[in-house]
Amino acid sequence: MTFAEAGAAEIAAGIDDMYAAFLAGDRQRFDAHLHPEVTTWETHLPGPLRTRAELDDYRARRDAAGQRPRLAVLAARDKRIDVWGDCGVARYVLVSQPGPDDAPELTRVTDVVRRIDGRWVIVHHHAELVRDPVGAA
Repeated sequence: MTFAEAGAAEIAAGIDDMYAAFLAGDRQRFDAHLHPEVTTWETHLPGPLRTRAELDDYRARRDAAGQRPRLAVLAARDKRIDVWGDCGVARYVLVSQPGPDDAPELTRVTDVVRRIDGRWVIVHHHAELVRDPVGAA
């Protein structure tokens, strides 16, 4: 296995663990995958969030309003990952489903990652809700 292949496998495993942590309600484990200065741009979020502190502020307001999402499924599929030294990019479709009988919602995601102290962390997360699921994959 090449260095790039090993890095891609580590990044894929990290993405899978991050979403498993979300489903388990383990914010500390989820956040371990995010750099403190991560930028977060998502269709459903208010404006770009430029640090994890801004993301935490958004979460606090959302959770105080009783709006924390509860999902039966949250999984990355169709991952494409490239690695160049200590930098990489992951592109995938994120599938979320509130309940087992609900229609899935698809989001196109790009995560830019850096290897810091031997760990891959997300430094930029960009996610766009797919409005036409037919062309999502």
